Amino acid sequence: MMFFPLFVALVIIIILTFLIPKAKRNGKCILPPGPLGLPFIGNLHQYDSLTPHLYFWKLSRKYGKILSLKLGSSTMVVVSSANLAKEVMKTQDLAFCSRPSLLGQQKLSYNGQDIAMSPYNDYWKEIRKICVAHLFSLKKVQYFSPIREDEVSRMIKKISQQGATSQITNLSNIVISLSTTIICRIAFGVRYDEETPEGRKFDELLKVTEEMLAGFFVSDYFPLLGWIDKLSGKINKLEKNFKDLDEFYEGLIEQHLNPNMPKSMEGDIIDLLLQLKKEKLTPIDLTLENIKAIIMNMLVGGTDTSAAAVVWAMTALISKPNAMKKVQAEIREMVGKKSVVNEEDIQNLPYFKAVIKETFRLFPPGPLLIARETMQNSILEGYEIKPKTIVHVNVWAIARDPEIWENPEEFIPERFLNSDIDIKGQNFELIPFGAGRRGCPAMALGVATVELVLSNLLYAFDWELPCGMKKEDIDTDVLPGLAMRKKEPLCLVPRNYH
Repeated sequence: MMFFPLFVALVIIIILTFLIPKAKRNGKCILPPGPLGLPFIGNLHQYDSLTPHLYFWKLSRKYGKILSLKLGSSTMVVVSSANLAKEVMKTQDLAFCSRPSLLGQQKLSYNGQDIAMSPYNDYWKEIRKICVAHLFSLKKVQYFSPIREDEVSRMIKKISQQGATSQITNLSNIVISLSTTIICRIAFGVRYDEETPEGRKFDELLKVTEEMLAGFFVSDYFPLLGWIDKLSGKINKLEKNFKDLDEFYEGLIEQHLNPNMPKSMEGDIIDLLLQLKKEKLTPIDLTLENIKAIIMNMLVGGTDTSAAAVVWAMTALISKPNAMKKVQAEIREMVGKKSVVNEEDIQNLPYFKAVIKETFRLFPPGPLLIARETMQNSILEGYEIKPKTIVHVNVWAIARDPEIWENPEEFIPERFLNSDIDIKGQNFELIPFGAGRRGCPAMALGVATVELVLSNLLYAFDWELPCGMKKEDIDTDVLPGLAMRKKEPLCLVPRNYH
């Protein structure tokens, strides 16, 4: 069945190739260099939608730190240097700060009513103010500290039971479950146990959601060929995912509006958003769709990214025994005989902080920042960038730039000792959470979660590879998706420290 639509598409491509005026195909806009494409489809036949950061990195080695591609009707520009990233996200931030309208992202964000996928407009400016002031402020991050500490204590207890009998621990599964539970409690006051049918259903819902958000839809680049998405089943899958998500959000909101339902002691993000809506405390009138879109951002942006960072840090440290011993010694000396590390302890751990930065350098939460779209004519490195150009910042490539980093492929936390480089979006050689207007507003929440989880894993246990496994056997392959997740689960043997 798949061969028929592909054959029809090929016929249409050939016809349109001869119908498109030459003047349009040979426009005078001076674009950055890039691989030669084919008529109508451009570079689609060369494009790697599963690991685009690697594809772009390889192209940058041939064409330079700024390059362009053509995907159907869309022009794409990729930047792979700190200086160009600064130009895009600071110097010319306003010109580069909108978002392209991509089918999966628009559908699941209720047509751009969220904070991450919304185009740059007055609505987005107001919703960002709400998120920064009410949801993700430093005060609010600290307010939810008891939730993080409670869930980490539960995790330590669970791993301790396995450590007592030298069981192999699937650290990836444990950390993903922990990260998801923390976000769910903060967002809507619910714990989901991954071992229950309800927990497994929720986990599957999140997986499909990320697949749809990161998915390649033909209609995004070839509007005339949108029927291919329908024939392939992708539209039906997207519609079902949206329906399942919407029903999930509706259930949560109904529970929070029901005065007879028990409330979480801490209060949660939905409570806060409903209060803002009811009391009209914001410049815009919040709708239930606005609230649903913000919940989607928290679920997708807050679960995978934090868990991935912890897993990558442990992957790097188990491969570097000296770094593992050094960071554990620092934590244990500072914390002493306490049962857990708390968030106040972390501020006095410089080597541990360096480990966190080095992890975000080598394994950024998203190897590509969420695509931007230009709003006006711009000049970048002498090249003309037209409005509606899709712009990618390849964070993964910048983190491996030998002009910036010595031995860039090596995990060396010491490079950040006595260094002013931070992850807050001011140093463009290290921008795991983006920068400028589109910088991640929930960065403080994500970093707090990563630091607390990782510090306690390093404090409470000594870690070993399973019997017969060598550190050379540890893989660093990546799953496709928005977040940079380890393909194979990290399985280690914990030994209780106390």
